[in-house]
Amino acid sequence: MLGTRAVGLGYNACVRFHIEHHSLYRYDVPVQLGEHVLRLTPRPGFVRVLARQLEVFPDTSTRYEALDGYGNPITRVAFQGSTRELRVLSRLELETEVPPAPSHGLALGVEQPADELGLYRAGAFHPAVQQFASGVAAEAQYEVLRFLDHLTQTLYSRIDRGLRPSGDARAAHETLALGSGACRDLTVLFLEVCRSQRLAARFVSGYQAQAQTPDGQRHLHAWAEVYLPGSGWRGWDPMHGVRVSDGHVALCSAPQQADTMPIEGGFYFQGATVNSTLDHSVRIRTE
Repeated sequence: MLGTRAVGLGYNACVRFHIEHHSLYRYDVPVQLGEHVLRLTPRPGFVRVLARQLEVFPDTSTRYEALDGYGNPITRVAFQGSTRELRVLSRLELETEVPPAPSHGLALGVEQPADELGLYRAGAFHPAVQQFASGVAAEAQYEVLRFLDHLTQTLYSRIDRGLRPSGDARAAHETLALGSGACRDLTVLFLEVCRSQRLAARFVSGYQAQAQTPDGQRHLHAWAEVYLPGSGWRGWDPMHGVRVSDGHVALCSAPQQADTMPIEGGFYFQGATVNSTLDHSVRIRTE
């Protein structure tokens, strides 16, 4: 399936991405696949998709495009018959641009109205995270952009960053106590710190142009976005210590990591147990 999307008049391309993302699930006995949700289409925004190809094996019985409850483009697929593997190959060619500079002069601690962003502010904040957040806010003189930049740099310098191939993100206070984590761990910590200061923040999953990983390979990446009145959602990447710009491509965003998985679905089988494995690879070339 090929498609294009134009951002609109005045679009200035900055980085061109060529992305190939391959996922292979293997099962040691034949299984019946349930409906799957694929979150492999870039979110609308500061991006223009030039070409898109999405291959799925086994062949799908139904397949359609939609938006989920958070505005993410998704592909829903269903299958018939049994299989011992599921293969998904996504190829993308796209261009990104630098978003306009966000508004300055916003202050932390302002009471927010009850609105549709409440879900992105909610949370139970661990005392250690609240104390850490209060310190960062004071050092930033309670100015929002200074706080977000300072938080990004603080986590970048304080947390030992690395890869953790499997598992959900750790709780924010655990990452803070350990002083180490993967990109998803830093993102969850970033979100809780922001929400403790009454900022609306969300988890983002996607691709990034930098190849600075310990194993030298490419992987899906995670970062945070914060809602700024007058500017909308803007991103910060504590794993790399930078504001998100034209070097990031967002696939999906949600209040929690669990709703941003690139491939989500189940399977049925006869018998007591089934073992499954996942192999994946991400190749990114930029111009």
